[in-house]
Order: sequence, then C-alpha cells, then structure tokens
Amino acid sequence: MSDNQQTFTQASGRTASDAGASFSSLALHSGYNPAEHHNSSSVPIYATAAYALRDEEHATQIASFELVDDIYTRISNPTTGILEKRLAALHGVEGAVATSSGLAALSDTILNIAAGGGRILTSYRLYGGTVAAFSNILPDYGIDIDIARNPDDPRSWEEAIRPDTKALLVESVSNPLNAVADLESLAKVAHRHGIVLIVDNTVATPYLLNPFDFGADIVAYSTTKAINGHGNAIGGIVLENGTFDYANNERYPQFSRKAWFFKTRDGRERSVLEIAPNTPFTTRLRAFLVTLLGSSPSPFNSYLTLIGLETLTARLDKELETAQAVARYLDGDPRVGRVYHPDANGYGYQDWARKYLKRSGSTIITFDLDTVEHKRATLDALKLFSLQANLGDSKSLAVDPFVVTHPELTLDELAAAGIHDGAIRLSIGLEEPADLIADLRQALDRVYGPVED
Repeated sequence: MSDNQQTFTQASGRTASDAGASFSSLALHSGYNPAEHHNSSSVPIYATAAYALRDEEHATQIASFELVDDIYTRISNPTTGILEKRLAALHGVEGAVATSSGLAALSDTILNIAAGGGRILTSYRLYGGTVAAFSNILPDYGIDIDIARNPDDPRSWEEAIRPDTKALLVESVSNPLNAVADLESLAKVAHRHGIVLIVDNTVATPYLLNPFDFGADIVAYSTTKAINGHGNAIGGIVLENGTFDYANNERYPQFSRKAWFFKTRDGRERSVLEIAPNTPFTTRLRAFLVTLLGSSPSPFNSYLTLIGLETLTARLDKELETAQAVARYLDGDPRVGRVYHPDANGYGYQDWARKYLKRSGSTIITFDLDTVEHKRATLDALKLFSLQANLGDSKSLAVDPFVVTHPELTLDELAAAGIHDGAIRLSIGLEEPADLIADLRQALDRVYGPVED
C-alpha cells in the first residue's frame, strides 16, 4: 500500500499491536497512539478547518499523493481518521470513509458505484429515507432501481439482474422487521455477474455480523444508531474489503478512468486504481463524493461516535439479553399479534439468524396490534419507552414505523416490505427487562384491559 493511498482512505486498519486483539480491545484502542497526540488518553477533537503547511514542498507532496497528511477538514481530519481506522480494524479491512450521516453514506456509495448511470437491484426491506432517495432523487441522475420480487430467494435476485445493473443492495438485518438476508448466497449471485454486493449493516453492527466474512464488497452504516449508542451524534461510514476487481470490469469504467485530480507533481493524469489499488472504492468516494460534494462529518460528531464505540460490546450484550426477555413476553401476550424477533415463535429467519448473527439476536423488536387505533393508544400510553425516530440508543425507544420511519413507502411498497399499519417498533436499551415489560404491560392493559389469569 502506498502512502498516497492512505491520504484519502485515512484507514490503515489494524496495526502490529492489533494482531490477535479481540473485538472489544480493538473497539477501545485500534487506530490511536496517545504518544502521537500529546499523550491524551481520550481521542482529541481537532476543531480546525485547515492545517498549517510547513512549506511549498509539503503542500506539493500532499497534493501529488506522495505524503499522508491532513490539509483540510472537508477531506480528512485526525479525529475522524481515528474513527475510520478503528471501524476498519473491526472489519479487518483497510478502506473506510466516514460521512455526515447514514443516508450520506448510502447516497455516496450509490453515486460512486453507479457513476454515469445504471441500475441498483434491491428490495423494499430498506429504511424509508433510503427508498425515498431511490424514488425521488437518484432517477434524476440516471440511476434507477429494480426490486427483487422475493428477497428471500437468491433466484429472484439473479432473474432481475440487467446488463446495466451496478450493484445488489440489502440490509443485513432489515428495519423494522428483523428479516435476515442470506448474504453468502447473494454474494455468489452478484459475483457470478461481476457485480458488487453492498450491505447496510446498521441494525446488526460489526459486533453481531461482519458482512465481509460472507462475501460483501462494500458495507455502509448509519453510525448514529448502535455504533454511537447514545443518540447524540449523526454520522455514517462506508467500508470496502479491497478484493473486488474493478480494473477488468466494463460495468465500472470510472475506476480505470484517468483524472487530473489524481495527477503527479509533473502533471501526469492517473486513475484511482493507480493511486489506491487496494482501496479504489473508498478512495474515489472520498476524493470525489465526500470532498467535492461536502458530506464529511464534523470532528465533534466523530469524537462522540468514538466514545460510543468503546462500549458497543458491553451495551449490546445487555441489550440482546433484555430484548430476548421482552420479545418472549410480547410473544406470549394474547393481545399482541405477530412478533418480529429471533426469539419469537413464527419468526421465519431463525436459521439465517443462527448462521449470520452472533447470539442469533437483535435489539429491535417489532410487533403487530389488531387496529391502528389500538396501536396509537398503546404508543401514547408508554411511560418508560421514549417515542423517537431513532434506534440503537442506550435508552429504550418506541415508534410507529408505518407513520414515522417508513412514510415514504407507498401502501403497495409497505405491503411488499411486510410492514402493517398496526405495527410498533421497539429499540431496546439498557433499562432492566422487568421495567420494560412492566411498561408494555401497563400500556396494553390501559388499551385492551388486563389479561385474565
């Protein structure tokens, strides 16, 4: 790997001291050496727009990719760079670029892979804002969407691939219904056709699932959610495994195309593959999308995300245990319809949950009630759960996905995604299971009346 490659990826990933380290240790230490930051125990916030250049030669070395160094925070920042390195290490890869939000991460990813136009093959098992971007914005830029009719069947994806399909896109664990994607099969389908597999791994987090282990080429997150875990910062990140062959693939000429942006100091144009052969996707994404369209995160938000990342394993271990108890309670309450969680009867994705997810778990629980009126009244009766359009917080949250998180989907699209108008989505936090169950019980009692023994 050349020095100039790392200028734009800012994600060298594991260091020698990381070898053999556990997930928890990497989440606490990877990518940061206190001796390089005035021995600060906590990662500093570099609140600066630009960086002093030593001289003209220093500037030339950075501009011609001869030296790794920060020059302007819209391109890279030391605080954000540590976040990128740490998440890269947790995935065992080199390429990572942080963005200002999860939607920015996905939008930049799609614009990067479908440069010049093309089609993205996906399903309606996506966050509502993602579907809205696909429906209302991307077609104006020559990027269209195709939908796999049966997202649980790899053949349905393969049958929908067209000559100008640029990527398969899935949520590894869908929001809000916890449908687990068969990543290994989808990766085989994509790679048979020379297409990348993009995975939104927001719900699972890298602690429960590393999609690169099952053939994913690009992974995106809203770090706003469980990676941060405290509901106090917006952010996103894009990672690549560096193994996809863009050089010999006519679907992706943008990676072989020479650009003045990547010129040598003597003015010779180069392609991103020449600059960063190991991380062409994230390098191009940083150089053109993040840098020139301005979707870089603030250093303060990167700092808050780093602080949250340090406790990811401890938070999820407790939240998974609590979610299991809450899901089983809801599954046994006769007033509740179907419960969408791996610990509920009739879940339907237990085999894939066991294969892909640590502890086969999820901190998200969605359940159906019999009428819209009962759903609304139950949400209003909750006391401990906070009604918020977020998930992965250390506090337990509840929301109406039909109205709040997925309103961009049409009624037909909601039906295709399996989201009913009586659904309530819970995001389980760090409260005690008995307290959360008591809150749900009193809310249901108020709406339906107590259950007779």
